Amino acid sequence: MDWKLELVFVPVSDVDRAKDFYVNKVGFNPDFDERPMDGVRFVQLTPPGSACSICIGEGLNDAPPGTAPSLQMVVSDIQAAHDHLKGNGVEVSDIDIQDWGHFVYFADPDGNKWAVQHIPGR
Repeated sequence: MDWKLELVFVPVSDVDRAKDFYVNKVGFNPDFDERPMDGVRFVQLTPPGSACSICIGEGLNDAPPGTAPSLQMVVSDIQAAHDHLKGNGVEVSDIDIQDWGHFVYFADPDGNKWAVQHIPGR
């Protein structure tokens, strides 16, 4: 039996601001933005090529904004990822080169932390 992680909740204070950040600055695909009932808004966003999405919204979770666990994506070209983020106005770290991977770090407007990793030799 496969166990696939396909959705991670990211708590935010302003859904529209967060959606704009993830779609227009980071480059996630906007999959859904629905209000299935009063008091609930479900927004699903997916990084290009990923089998796992994030969801943001209203009435979904009581976690305080900015308290998502550290999240990580893997890319084939860390320089291109860095340039993309920086070129879109994301405050991104310099490239951190370690033996086990090359990383850049950023946070969304609420402080949810992200790492982007390139794994050499993969």
